Amino acid sequence: MLPEGLPTGMLGEFKDSMRYALLVRQSFLDIRDNFRRIVDPSLQSTNGPKIRKQIVLDGPLCCGKSITLAMLVHWAREEGWLVLYVPRGREWTHGGYFYKNPQTGLWDTPLQAENVLKDFIKYNESHLRELPCQILDPIPLGEGAGVGLLKGVDSKEISEGSTLFDLVQMGINQMHASVGVVVRLRKELSLVKDIPVLIAIDQYNNWFTFSEYEEPVTIRSTRPVHARELAMVNAFRSMMHNDMMVGAFSHSTAVGKLRKDLPHVPVDARINLPRYSPDEAATVCHYYLRQRLVSREVFSEENWKKVYYLANGNGAEMRMLVPLMH
Repeated sequence: MLPEGLPTGMLGEFKDSMRYALLVRQSFLDIRDNFRRIVDPSLQSTNGPKIRKQIVLDGPLCCGKSITLAMLVHWAREEGWLVLYVPRGREWTHGGYFYKNPQTGLWDTPLQAENVLKDFIKYNESHLRELPCQILDPIPLGEGAGVGLLKGVDSKEISEGSTLFDLVQMGINQMHASVGVVVRLRKELSLVKDIPVLIAIDQYNNWFTFSEYEEPVTIRSTRPVHARELAMVNAFRSMMHNDMMVGAFSHSTAVGKLRKDLPHVPVDARINLPRYSPDEAATVCHYYLRQRLVSREVFSEENWKKVYYLANGNGAEMRMLVPLMH
């Protein structure tokens, strides 16, 4: 379900508990039900919770934002949705080659674009083969990584009857078109009506600060390039639209404190995920006992509560402390 990669918190949980199992939390069920109601209006009620098409998951370090997002992607795919999942949004603003595209005035990152398209096709190929391209304008070409511009060609035609699979393949096979294809894909996803579409971005906070790229200004000085100046981030960052989109903040890839009202994000989009409640902590600690992370002789009600209060409900810290009970 998640061939693009798993969040590090999930991998840590699987490794330490020696099982591919996760706690299904109420906070996840609430978000899942929110999207379920959007797709099936018959589930909506007048006095029910407000429905949000765009959500930003926030909350303290290691409260489960990335895992909640990954579980939502898994659930949506089980339901047959088309999901664009980006588990490492930071990679869109760091590493690889970067070029200023004279046609757009934005910065192209062709290697990242190619990786995004390869990831997108991994799970979604069957859907993409059935969805026709609805915009047939030519794709503008940019520079390829380390190979410059194509001579005498500045765009690539999209033929009649092309599918979204053909579009994505064009970006994978033709590096000069990869950024243009990612930007076009964002527009195409908004036009898909046959199946629900969800855009899920982890490490979303990295798109509201400076990238690691710098533009030379004089011989001795450079100017940092902001994430919004990157063509791919520029295309996908905004939540001011009618599409279903979830972004999760990652405090382990901390980018400094962001202001509360983010540009191009609805004011009420942000949801704070809580750390474990005492009930969730009890469930998790007893699960670790069954998984033999701690011996029965030292496990007690008092001890697991000590772990809970020591870790302040932080799931990763609790997993680390449970084996230290004595």
